[in-house]
Amino acid sequence: MNPLSVLVGKAVRRASRLRGGGSALPGLVVERLDPGFMGRALSTLEHGVMVVSGTNGKTTTTKMVVELLEGQGLKVFTNRTGSNFTRGVAAALLGEVDWRGRLNADIAVLELDEAHAVHFVNLVRPKYSLLLNVLRDQLDRFGEIDATTRLLGKIAAATTGTVILNREDPRVAGLAPTVRDAGVVYFGLDPSLRSTFPNDDELRGATGVPAPSDLPADVVLEQVEGNGAVFGVGGTSVPADLRLRGVYNIFNAAAALAAARTVLGGAADQDALFASLSAVEPAFGRGESVTVDGQPLELVLVKNPSGFRLGLKSFDPAGTATMIAINDNYADGRDMSWLWDVDFDSLRAAGVDHVTGVRAYDMALRLKYDDVEVRGIEPEIPAALKAFIAASPGQPKRIFCTYTAMLAVRRELAKITTVEVVS
Repeated sequence: MNPLSVLVGKAVRRASRLRGGGSALPGLVVERLDPGFMGRALSTLEHGVMVVSGTNGKTTTTKMVVELLEGQGLKVFTNRTGSNFTRGVAAALLGEVDWRGRLNADIAVLELDEAHAVHFVNLVRPKYSLLLNVLRDQLDRFGEIDATTRLLGKIAAATTGTVILNREDPRVAGLAPTVRDAGVVYFGLDPSLRSTFPNDDELRGATGVPAPSDLPADVVLEQVEGNGAVFGVGGTSVPADLRLRGVYNIFNAAAALAAARTVLGGAADQDALFASLSAVEPAFGRGESVTVDGQPLELVLVKNPSGFRLGLKSFDPAGTATMIAINDNYADGRDMSWLWDVDFDSLRAAGVDHVTGVRAYDMALRLKYDDVEVRGIEPEIPAALKAFIAASPGQPKRIFCTYTAMLAVRRELAKITTVEVVS
C-alpha cells in the first residue's frame, strides 16, 4: 500500500468536508495518485465484496443488507452516502482505512451505478453480486435498456461466489447463463403481487410479456399490507413489520434477505435477521422524514417512471402539502422526457403546492396536462422550500425530488432542523 496516497487522500477528504464539498473528490484524487488503492484495501476481507446494482432501489437495499449482516455480528464496510461511482467508494474507503490503507471489516457491501460497477469489477472481482432490476432510466447516459442489461451481465460474469438475481425481471433472470465462476440464487414474488411490482415490459404494456417465472427462489415476498409483509424463506412463511416507507422497499427487503442469507449460509440466525430487518430506517432521501415546525416532512427520491409511479402509489396525498423538485444534472440524467410516462392523477384532488428545480417549468407543464393544480413555480430550490414551508403551517409535507434536487433540499433543511449527516 502507498501510505503517501492514503495520507494525501485523507487530507483532501478532511479539507473537502470542512468546506462542505462533495463526497467523491477525495476518491478522485486517490484514484489518480494510486489506481490500485481500492483493490488492495478490499483484498483482505474474509467474506469478500458484494456489489449491489440495478436501476431502482440500490441505496435502500444496500442499507438493508448492511444492517442484516451487522445484526449477525459482521463488521461491514459500505459507501453510505449513496455516491455510487468508483470514486465514491474510494472516498468512503479513505474515511475507514488506517494510514497504511488497512480496512478493519469482514465484508464490503457496495452500491454501484451500473456503468461504474463494470469499471469496479475490472479492478476488484466481487464474491457476491445482487442485481435488482432493469428499467428505463437515464437513457441519455446508458442508451437503450438492453445496454443496461449488458452492463449487469458483465458484473454477473465477474462474480466469483454467488450472483443473486430478481427472478421476476426477465432481463435480470436471463443473466444466469452469463455467470461463469459463481452460483446463482433468486429472490421473487408470489404471483398475486406481480401487478404491484411490474417489470419494464409490463409497465409499458408491451406484448409478449414472459409468463411468471417458476425458478426456485430462496426468498419470496408472499403478502404486503401497509408496512407489513410476509416472506417465504426456506419453505416457511415469516411475517415482518417494516419501518421503511413505500411499497417498493418491501420487495427490496426480499432481495436483501436473499443476499444476507447467501453470505451467512447455515450460520444465519433467522430470528435475528428479521429483527434487524424490522429496525431498518429509510436511507437518506428515500422516504426519510424530518420534523419542520412540529410536522413531518418526507423526502421521496424519484428518478424514472417506475420509481415515481410507485412513490405516488405508496404515499396518500390527502392532508399533505406536496412539492416536486426536478433537476437535470448529470447524476439525475439530462433527459427528463420520462416525466410524461408517469400518471399524476392521484395528485389531482389536492394539487401541488410548489414545483422547483432546474426543470420546474417542465414539471408544471406536465402536471397541467393531468389537470393537477400547481400553486407556485420557483426554479431556485432555497426560495421554493422557504415558500413551501411558509404556505403550509401545521400540515405534514412531502417532497418528491430527483437526486441532486434531494441533496439541495437536505442542505437547506439542515439550516432549520436536524438532518442526518451522511459521510
